Amino acid sequence: MDKLIRYFMIVEGRVQRVGFRSFCQLKAYKTNITGHAKNLDNGMVEIEAQANKETLLDFIDYIKKGNLFIKVDNISIKEIPIKENEKKFISI
Repeated sequence: MDKLIRYFMIVEGRVQRVGFRSFCQLKAYKTNITGHAKNLDNGMVEIEAQANKETLLDFIDYIKKGNLFIKVDNISIKEIPIKENEKKFISI
């Protein structure tokens, strides 16, 4: 099994009130990514996502593309310690 890593991300753009957290949650569910997506008071979204590196890079590429409603302008990413025994990706 590939080594798990965890990324902490701050996503900027049109990412609130457009279904962005559900968009992330669905992709995470389909690719076995665990973590969370949470709206911030400044209009940005915080994401913590955990999986192998290849899966996370694919996830980041996917959310960068957005959709008709979602427009991602920037994602800042840093690696953080993994959370053991985390089971799913939730929208907070």
